[in-house]
Amino acid sequence: MISVILIIVIATPFVFIYLLNNGNPYTKYLANKNVPVYLEEQGYTESDIEESHFVKPKHVINKDFYHGHYMVVFKDEPGVAYYYGITKKGKRVKQFCEKDKLLPDSVTDVFEGETMHSEEKCISSLENRN
Repeated sequence: MISVILIIVIATPFVFIYLLNNGNPYTKYLANKNVPVYLEEQGYTESDIEESHFVKPKHVINKDFYHGHYMVVFKDEPGVAYYYGITKKGKRVKQFCEKDKLLPDSVTDVFEGETMHSEEKCISSLENRN
């Protein structure tokens, strides 16, 4: 019993540091599993996408979504990063209205507006953040 408690006490800081640096592995799994399928259902193929991967936002997001985004940069619009989230209820994929304009030197500028791959019914990641 003492050894179990000792293992928990020693492992807790390592688990905490891992989660701070990498995000929740369950959220990452959901995004990596569901968003590519969603994009395929929307008519996109791998050849349409320049870059796509899970990202952990550095700020609090809409509480109806898991805390993690899936970033997509399309080949025909390389200067814009789109973000998709997974709803906690129903695990549905939704596009966030906020996009990043990718600028030189790894600088980004967040904006909302109509772009080539904007969906008609996007969700604001900055609303409902209690």
